[in-house]
Order: sequence, then C-alpha cells, then structure tokens
Amino acid sequence: MLTFYEDANNPEAASPNAMAVDPPEEHIVEPNGTETGDVAIITPDSTENATVMLANDFVAMKDHVLPPLVEEPHVLEDQIFTWEVVSWANMTKKEHGPAFQAGGFPWRILLFPFGNNVDQCSIYLEHGFNNNEVPEDWSCCVQFALVLWNPNDPSIFYHHSAHHRFTKEESDWGFTRFLERRKMYAPWENSERPLVENECANITAYVRVVEDETGVLWHNFNNYDSKRETGFVGLKNQGATCYLNSLLQSLYFTNAFRKAIYQIPTQLQEESMNNSAYTLQRLFYQLQTSNTAVGTAELTKSFGWETRHIFEQQDVQELSRKLMERMEEKMKNTENEKVLAQMFSGKIKTYISCINVPYESSRVEDFWDVQLNVSGNKNLLESLQDYIQVEKLDGENQYFAGEQYKLQDANKGVIFQSFPDVLHLQLKRFEYDIQRDTMMKINDRYEFPEEFDAAPYLDKEADKTEAWGYQLHGVLVHSGDLNAGHYYAFLKPNKDGWWYKYDDDKVTKATRREVLEENFGGPFKTPNGPTRTPSQKKTPTMRPNSAYMLVYIRKSKLDKVLCPVTAEDTPQHLQQRFEEEVAAREARRKEREEQHLYLGIKVITEATFQQHSGTDLTSFDANPEQDPAAPRFYRQLRNSTMQELVDTIGEDTGLDPRRIRLWIMVNRQNKTIRPDQPVMDLRPTVEDTFNRATAHRDQALRVWVEVAEDINADGEAVWPTYRGQENGVIVKNDLILLFLKWFDVESQTLKGVGHTYISKEKKVEELVPIIITKMGWRDKLSSDEKIQLWEEIKPNMIEGLKAKQTLKAAELQDGDIVCFQRMHEKKSRLGLGESKPAEEAKVSDRFDDAREYYDFLLNKKTVKFHAHPQKCDPQQFPSFEMVLNSKMSYDKLAEKIGDRLEVDPTHLRFYTVNASSYNPRTAIKRGPNQTLLSILNPTGYGQLNMNQRPDALFFEVLDMSLAELDTKKSIKITWLSEGISKEDQYDVLVTKSGQVEDLIAALIKKAKLESEEEGGRIRVYETSNHRFFKELERAYPVISINDYTAVVAERIPEEELEVKDNTQFISVFHFHGEPSRAHGMPFRFLLKENETFAESKKRLEKRTGLKGKSFEKIKFAVVRRSQYSRPQYLNDDDVLWDVAANEDDFLGLNHPDRTRSLRNGVSDLFLKG
Repeated sequence: MLTFYEDANNPEAASPNAMAVDPPEEHIVEPNGTETGDVAIITPDSTENATVMLANDFVAMKDHVLPPLVEEPHVLEDQIFTWEVVSWANMTKKEHGPAFQAGGFPWRILLFPFGNNVDQCSIYLEHGFNNNEVPEDWSCCVQFALVLWNPNDPSIFYHHSAHHRFTKEESDWGFTRFLERRKMYAPWENSERPLVENECANITAYVRVVEDETGVLWHNFNNYDSKRETGFVGLKNQGATCYLNSLLQSLYFTNAFRKAIYQIPTQLQEESMNNSAYTLQRLFYQLQTSNTAVGTAELTKSFGWETRHIFEQQDVQELSRKLMERMEEKMKNTENEKVLAQMFSGKIKTYISCINVPYESSRVEDFWDVQLNVSGNKNLLESLQDYIQVEKLDGENQYFAGEQYKLQDANKGVIFQSFPDVLHLQLKRFEYDIQRDTMMKINDRYEFPEEFDAAPYLDKEADKTEAWGYQLHGVLVHSGDLNAGHYYAFLKPNKDGWWYKYDDDKVTKATRREVLEENFGGPFKTPNGPTRTPSQKKTPTMRPNSAYMLVYIRKSKLDKVLCPVTAEDTPQHLQQRFEEEVAAREARRKEREEQHLYLGIKVITEATFQQHSGTDLTSFDANPEQDPAAPRFYRQLRNSTMQELVDTIGEDTGLDPRRIRLWIMVNRQNKTIRPDQPVMDLRPTVEDTFNRATAHRDQALRVWVEVAEDINADGEAVWPTYRGQENGVIVKNDLILLFLKWFDVESQTLKGVGHTYISKEKKVEELVPIIITKMGWRDKLSSDEKIQLWEEIKPNMIEGLKAKQTLKAAELQDGDIVCFQRMHEKKSRLGLGESKPAEEAKVSDRFDDAREYYDFLLNKKTVKFHAHPQKCDPQQFPSFEMVLNSKMSYDKLAEKIGDRLEVDPTHLRFYTVNASSYNPRTAIKRGPNQTLLSILNPTGYGQLNMNQRPDALFFEVLDMSLAELDTKKSIKITWLSEGISKEDQYDVLVTKSGQVEDLIAALIKKAKLESEEEGGRIRVYETSNHRFFKELERAYPVISINDYTAVVAERIPEEELEVKDNTQFISVFHFHGEPSRAHGMPFRFLLKENETFAESKKRLEKRTGLKGKSFEKIKFAVVRRSQYSRPQYLNDDDVLWDVAANEDDFLGLNHPDRTRSLRNGVSDLFLKG
C-alpha cells in the first residue's frame, strides 16, 4: 500500500538558517560505496522531545527533518511520499520504491535492506528517470529527509537529512549507514516494540525542491566552465596571488580604467614584456577574449617579482596605490595624463577652526582611498561619520592661533570636499591589539549598503549641484585569520543585472545575500535565534569571511565608468600580437601532433663550415636562426625519399639538385662527428636512411652536403670518388676526403676553408700547393714563410703532420680535418707541425700556433663580472662579459680584469656568486696554484659548491693591495648615533696587530664622525643573539675580537662617564612575548639607588632614543638568567636597583619587533616595470 501526501503549505515560506546543526558520526555514501566529503546536513533522530512526535504527523515531521538551509534558497515545491515495505526479510539485495513526482521530475527511494556492503540498512533518494532518458545537463537541487518508522507505532522512527545537487552523473544520494540492522529488530528506546515489526516498516521521503538561482548551488565544480556559465573567466593563482587577482578583476570591470590602460602607448615591442602597462593591457585583453582562466605570470614578472614574492600575500591597499602610481607614470605626457586622478581621486580638507575668533588653519589634499574604522562602528555610515568627527581643543589643549588671537578654543577635524567617481573604501579589518600586543583581525559585524548618499560627509561649501549618491560595484573579501587566508571578489559588471563571484580561476553567479549578508562578518545569524543552545556553546561562531574593501561608483557617473569596451578600444598592435601568438601556438600544436610523421634533418654545407670557428665541422646543438655556423635544419616526412630531401636542399640553397651529394655523418669512437660515406642510392626513404646510419646519438639525420665541381655534357655531376657504374656498382678509388681549416695567427681566429680530395699515397707536403691555391697565396708568401700543418684528431688531440710522410702512413681517412697556418721559418725549422707537450701551451692573449689555440678553445669560458653591490659602485663599474682561458692563474685573471676596468690589478678582490639568490658569497683567497677553473668549479666541498654560479664573479676595487689587505682584519661594526633607534653599518679595516683604540680611530675616519674630543668618548662592545656580551677595553687586541659576535660602538652617555663600577650597570635586551624571542639592539643601563622605576623610564626613554607611542607600548620586566624563569614585570613605584639584585639579571623590554616589515613578515611591496 502506498501513501502519497502533498504539502498544502505555502512553498515559499522558508525559514532561513545560516548555520548548520551538528552532524552525527554517520556517512553519506553513494550506492557504489564511494565516500564523499561534500555532505551537508545530517540530523539523527532525537527522542528527547517535550511532546511525542509521530512519524505519521507529516506536517510536524517535515518541519523537524527539513531544517532551514544555510543558503536560504527559494523553495519551489515540497513533496512527501511514503513507501510501505512488507516482507523485509524476503526482499532482494537492492530494491527500488515506486516513482513519485516532485518539482516536475520523477523520484524514488533506493533501498539496500541488508546493507550496501555494510552491516547496516542503506537508504538513498534517486531520480526516477529511465535509462537514457535523463536530459543532458539536467540538475535539480533537493533538500531531503528519509524516515524509517513503525506503521503500528509511529512514535518509533529514525531519520537522516541531507541536501544534494542531483545530476545525470550523480543520480542518487543518501545514507549507506542509515541504521544498524540489529537495532532495527531490537526493542526501541523506551518501548518494547522494534522499529521493523513483523518484517514491515514504512519509509517516508520528504523532498524539498529548491531554486538553483545562480546555477552553482551545491555544485562540485567538476568540469565547470566559467566562460560558458557566466560569460567571464577568472585568473590563475600563482601561489598566494589571490589578493592580486581580486584587485585586478575589480579594476578590469571598472571599464573606464580598462579603456585608460588600453590608451597607454606600448608599441615598442623590444621592451614591452618588462613594461607593466603593456602586460596589464595583455591581461585585460585576455580577460576579454579568452575562454579559459588567464595567468598573471607576465604581469608579476614585469613587476620584478621573483618566486618568493609570488608566495607572499601583500596588502591590497598598498598594491592598489602602487599600481595606480605606476600607471600614472606611464600616462605622463599623454592626453590621458589626468584620467586616473579624475576617476579615483577626491579631495579632503584637514582643518583647525577657532570657535570664538575668525581664524582657521587648513590644508587640502588628494586622496585615492579612504580607510575606515570597523571597530566601534556598526556600519559604513557610522564609519564615515566617525571619520569626519570633530575634536574640540579646549582647556589645557587650546590651539595657539598666532600672536593676534593667542590660545583659543577650536574644532579640529577633516571634511571631504569632493569624492571621486570610483570610490575605494578600505575597511580596517586588521588592527593592533594593545592587550594581546599583536595584530588581530576584527571579525565584528559591519554592514554596508548597496546605495548611500555621500553628501552629508561633504564640506558645506562643496559643489552639490549634482547628487552625490553612490552604488555598490565591488566587494573584496578576506576569508581566514591574520596569518593565513584567502581573497576573492564580488563584482557587478553592469549597472543592472547579476553579481558575480570571482574566486581565482572560477567565476560564478552570486545572490545579493552572498554579496551583502555573508560578508558583513560577525557571528553566524539565524532568524530563529541561536543555532546552538547556551549549554552547547556560550560564544557564537564567527564568520571567517568579511569585506575588507568596497568599491562604489557615483550613480550619476555609472554610464561613464561602466561604458562599453569594444574591440575598437583595444590597441591594434595588441590584437595583432595576440593573433600572431595564437597562430604560432596553433602551429606548434599542429607540429607536436604531426611530429611523429616528420624527421629532423641537420645539414652541414660549405657555407656553414666556413663560418665555423670551433672544433669538428659544426656544433649540432647551435641554433641556425642565431648562428650562421649552425647546421641548416629541415623537417622532412619520414616516408619521403632521399631524392626529395636533395630537392628540398637544392631549392633552399639555390643549387642544382643534380650537383648535390649527401654524406652521412657518424659518431667516431673518439667522440667526434665526421662524414662516413656518401648516399649513392636516393630511392630509400629518409627514415630508412636514418635507421641504417650507425651509432647515431641524435634524433635527427645528420648529413654533409657536397657540391660537385665538375659536370658532364648531360649536366650530371662527376664525383672524384665513389663513382657509380652502369652496372650499379659503386667504385671507391684511392682518393680521400679531407676538410681544411685555417688558423689565422694575426686575427687569432680559426675558420673552415673547405674540402679537398687527395690520394692517400701522396705525401703530406703535397697538401701545401692545394692550400696555397685555395687561399690565393701564391704570390703572397714571403721567402721565410712556410705552411704549418696539423691534424685535428679530436678537440684535445692536435698532432703535427710530418712533411715526408704519406697520408696513408699518417692514417688520414675520409672526413679527417687538417688545420694549417702561415709561420715564419725561424719559428718552424720543418715548416710543418711539430709536437710539444700540451702542458707547455702558454696561457696568454696571443697564440703562436694552432695547437695552443685549440687548447684555448677547449678551455675557454665566458664569465660575467659584476661590481659587488655593497662594496663597489655598479654605476662606476657596469657589468661586463669576457671570454677567458680557464687555465689562467688568479694573478693573470686580476691583470685581465684590471686592464678592462683600468685599475691596479693588485687592488682587485673577487667573490663567487650564489646560484639561488645571485648575491655575493665569500671572498676568493689568492693562491699560487689557483686557476679560473678551480675558482668557478672548486672541488672537494661537495654539496656546498652546487649552489655556486660557474659562470659569474663579483669584484671589489680596494683602496689597498691584497698583500696589504692580508695584514689587516675586517670588522663589521654597528654605529649607534641616536640612542639605539638608529643603526649604521660599516666595514672597517684595522691592522691585525692593532687594538680597539685603532678600531675607534678607523671608525671615526670611515663614518666621518666628530673626534672623541669634540663629540665625546666612544665605547665598543660585543653582542650575541641580541644580548649584551661584553664591553671591549680600549687596549683589547682586535685580532681577538670574536668573528661570531656583533660589534657595536656608541658615544658613552654623560651620566656614565665617571662610573667605574660595572656592578652599577644592568644589561638590557628586547623581546616579544617570551624572553626567548629576543630582537633588536641590546645595551647597558646605569642603575641608581633608591630611584623609582617611573624616573628610570624617563632616563630609558632618553637612553634608547625611542619616543612617543613606540616607547609607551613597551612593557618592562626583570628577567633572570635561568631560561625557565618568568619575567617579573615592573611597576612605576618599583626600584630597579632593588629588584635586579643579582649581577646576572637582565632588564627586558617586551614589545613587537618593528624592524619586521608588514604583518605577515613578508618583504616590502614593490613594482619595477
């Protein structure tokens, strides 16, 4: 029997609830057994009710099992359906209940009476569509409850509730562990009857279909497409750049700003990617045209940010201001120079106005945003009123109004003279908590309206001819606490229409409630009172998310600010650049897809060989677009023939293909790559030829192009060797193919000349006439000049050739390289190459023979030199590169760099470079056996040297020679000039045999201080871990100063000059919260007997140089040396002399470390480009 009950109540009468009740330890599981974390509300039955609830009282039960939802969606329909189950024990493993309608769709109950792979009853709700009848993209948002109850005693029941977005993919939802089977048959609580009695029970489904107003209610966002659903795209988060993304989206949808950015001239492509205006244009254009989320890497790179900056959350207000400043700079001297100021800048007047006399002091300033107090104010209007609150100056606080009026009662305050078209309001959610002595996030409830009138906050003399009404355009939200959180934005792109939520790469529609109520902050609110009873929790649960920046647009300027941005507004060069990039990406994509069809061909020609200045015939890794000596590169279909490859090369080089012959390049055992033999049969495919080429280690086919010098009457090439016969036989004669290189001693260059054929039976000296002819030297050689010959066997083996030896005896073969040079006979008795030990090859700027030059090629290194950023002026000594021999000694290196810098080489000191930070490492010690190679690639230190750049050095130009420097000790000393509030760092050189007296004299000279006679005596002391270590006597030897302590110098305060007894001093240090968290500059403080601490504090204020609030916030305590002792905080009437009775007691100053920039400890925000 079936019972069908339709709720007659108003389906729109929803009772919103913004807080979920406590879920039980139950699991919502899909029928396939997969656990899911996307579970909403699960409410177990409770029998502790004032009145007995009956399962057949469907109206009361519906209110009990379907509590108000957090999202407060509009209810479309409620349906109640009961399935009467009989013969429970005889049911199959999986049963479907009868279908019923709700919200215009079919539904049914899915039951696993014996459990879905668990020892519990499993019950689900599923849609009732037949297979293959589910509409594409169908979804339905449902809140539902399933109640299992005894039809004979409706007071016995058990239920679970949930909500879910049903889709074609997620067709069922419910409870795998609905109820343990043993409990179903056991007597129920306070009853002798079981829930399932006589194998019968009822299952009632309460189904509430709600409106999915935004299209993303309870969405799992799998395969979600922002562009398709909203028409907009998000921004990718690089690490911790959500704050940047929320600001950029806000500025992007300030259409007038976007137009202004597009009008910045950025046509100079060569410097564009370092130009933040250009990268911002690119970002905005991509947000307009892209179908997927857009990256911000180009923009942040143009800011000069590195990886560490990407993972640091910065202050949005500061970022907004710096970005505006940068864009204003880019707009200077253009017609839009004042556009940003007109759009975002208003005017505010700061004044002091006398009440009884006509006297006012005031100044008017521009403002780009307004910072409003959240603490102590309930809403935006109260904050604005608080901002312009008038302070009365009277009594002892009267204002001096000049000689004419003297002291007068006055009003002090600020008042707005005008507001900008786009008003940025910064809500001060982060403030310093003096009780906790730290920054805290204010989570108080703070309301802001969709519209407000700014006229009440304007000066009475302000222009009010046009209304000052403002409409909310954007809400930037912070979710989380002080140290960790997430940023996102709610924006209204058009004057009318939807709000949208921009959460990094995801864009969704948003309701007014999401924009306003959910971002007011404060505790979670429910219309029915507290979510939890007082016994459950006394303090309310605070929302983690709240608005921190509001964007309002003046209503009369809405059309101007939100003007349409069309393709015509986009710079033409920007569109063209993107079209080119899209085409290039498409070409690369197509190339990747078709890559398996093609084979790369690297081709050495006579022209590339003649440009080659290194070893072998070429460098196969070189880029042909940048290096004329690089082999030409062709992409050839793998199934194309070698004849087609020859035709392609001929067409590209302008040569007759009939005169072209290709030689296969192979890897020799000595690791050189040389031609092996020519390809005589052009019918095989390039892939077959590639596969037959032995010992290739390249993914491309490598060939050398030979061009025939002679042709027959038919225009066919006549080859010197490997000639084909009519019968198809290839004949190899005794000619061998040699490549010739010329080492030009005068220009110190090595170049390819070409190739030649010569019989291997001929003598080496018979190569000389061939070389003279090729070089055109027949009449240019003097009588004492000879040609010297070498064989380039491999880069580190260059052997001289003997004149009378045959080529065969010299073991020359096809593809070998002979290097020649002109040499005067007095330098070479034979006129040909002679061997000498490689270690005798000199390391100098000029090489007299080819072997020496080859040795230089083998060991040459391009090194970048930079002036030391702290010890040398980069403006005076700009960075440069030099090609050097890695065998050169330290002194030779110093000589070369000294010549380049025009400084004495003995006054140069070098530093290695940290590979991660690019900062200088330690200074390089000069040694007799050191070479450039051992400096750049030191051995024996393992992991330590992996973090060193092998191609760069810093240099420092010294005031003295290194030899003299070795007699001195370098001491880093901190000079305190204003108490301890100002620190200046100096590197001072003192003779190693000197004393602290000499250190003081050197400091006075280095820092240009007044002498001790004029400015007062100076003392020097050491500190360690932010604590005072010891004072150094003036006769103390500087060689004994500890390298692991910090050295500090200061003028001795007047009151301490005559004090000789060290027991009258107490060591002072700074800490924050716990004495173990020490920071700042320690010092010694003079104790005075019977002096109250109130008087001591006055002296401490003078001694430290800290003033005003910085000093007032300090809490003072005596700290015992024992690490386990707690600080003993001092009162004004305490006597420090008495409290600090032990010699090893410290005076601790408890206050935050103000030297740490920004609240998250991150570095200062900067924009470079």
